[in-house]
Amino acid sequence: MLLASLLPPSSRASSHMDAPLITLDPAANTTDVYAFVTTKNLTKYLTVALSVYPHEEPGVGPNRYNFDDRVLYRIHVATGASLPTAAKPKPTAPPTATFEFSFRNTFKTRSTIAESYIGQIGSVNDEAQNLTQHYTVRRIGPGTATTTLFPDAIVPPNNQGLVTPLYNQNDDGENRAKEGVASHAALDTYTKSAIFTSPLGYQVFAGQRDDGFYADVQSIFDLDFGFAGANKPFDSQGGYNVHTIVLNIPIEELGGDQQVAGVWATTCRRSTTTLRPTGGAITGGWVQVGRQGNPLFCEAVVPIVDKDLYNRGPIANDPLRFNKYALAPELATLLGAQMDRRTNRTDLAGIFIPDIIKVDLSTSAARLAGGTQSNAVADDSGFHRLGIFGGDTLISNIQTGFGGGTVPGGWPNGRRFGDDVLDIAVIAILSDLRTSPPMIFGSPTTDIDRVTGNDIGYNKVFPYAATPLNGRNRQHD
Repeated sequence: MLLASLLPPSSRASSHMDAPLITLDPAANTTDVYAFVTTKNLTKYLTVALSVYPHEEPGVGPNRYNFDDRVLYRIHVATGASLPTAAKPKPTAPPTATFEFSFRNTFKTRSTIAESYIGQIGSVNDEAQNLTQHYTVRRIGPGTATTTLFPDAIVPPNNQGLVTPLYNQNDDGENRAKEGVASHAALDTYTKSAIFTSPLGYQVFAGQRDDGFYADVQSIFDLDFGFAGANKPFDSQGGYNVHTIVLNIPIEELGGDQQVAGVWATTCRRSTTTLRPTGGAITGGWVQVGRQGNPLFCEAVVPIVDKDLYNRGPIANDPLRFNKYALAPELATLLGAQMDRRTNRTDLAGIFIPDIIKVDLSTSAARLAGGTQSNAVADDSGFHRLGIFGGDTLISNIQTGFGGGTVPGGWPNGRRFGDDVLDIAVIAILSDLRTSPPMIFGSPTTDIDRVTGNDIGYNKVFPYAATPLNGRNRQHD
């Protein structure tokens, strides 16, 4: 259990179409959670992100993908006594902080068929942006203490194309979306205008972004576990956008960096909706309909009978209800893992149970991904898409790790934009992390699904997620 004991459980892949009920509710369907350490101007942050609304087609019309003003989006951060573990799934305190994001819609005019745009948008929330979403960010915790961090932040427009030219190369709506950049000044105008900073030092962004998860997911569910059926590498999420919330949390606001933080996200709806000819009435308290910690866990480890229960259930239920699936994952058999690696997988249970991302806050900032396409900023020196399996490590001040404080630079120490999450997951399943030293499948150049990068480069400055793809110029693999 060397890797599992390195630090508490962490996260990787993506749950785009995981449980039966949540697939019917895309605006509340969590696709990915990210959590990693960053620094800016000598301030150290825990950067967390939540993506929802899978498979947004950039070329749709009208472009009506949005955060839902009837959904409450929550990102939870736990430290100390509030940190769930397999031995203590029900912590002695609520999360250190729960960050709530609630949205509301405004229209410049309703006397038009042009829902989102009534002209070319020169700046966020100008007269041409017909539909504008505003949102409030509240911090709950410690305990029940509530602080409004952002009372009226604004969501930038989606990238339609001609009406949103400033997202795209040469500020031309006919061109591809701009590649990732290395400075705030180089960000596109819309993104820069939608980054907000609070007096306490928090930063927030919420809006459409490229889907940063890349992998040949189809091969798994096409039962092509050799990933050889396609004539070329197939990025199942290539060419699609999602809606993403990114929050920079000053680590001092969490009690300092000499600790591990746990991160997960939930989405909630009101308990009762009444339909009337004159309109619907929504009443009752908030009810959890989705959650996300380790993506891929619900999607590829939890069987159908428990998928909806996973999304509705609390973290405290994980050891009792889901531990058996992590100990004997069906996927290990389907992938052809050695017989001794199909059962008693205490190493995998140590990663997935309870289902939260954990991040060592004591390390230096995580190395960040850029891109390989023309005009994209390069990866940070030392970044590797396979994380620790590719030699990308950090030094902890609070854990021994693999010796001398060596811990993973990406998963299973948080999750960064650019981590090759499906490859890491499959390598972990085919390896044996229970031995010392662990028996690792493959090599630092292992390429499980032949997809080794995203379709557009990531930003190496806040909000890190890549520019949303252009509806007039995008490509699906």
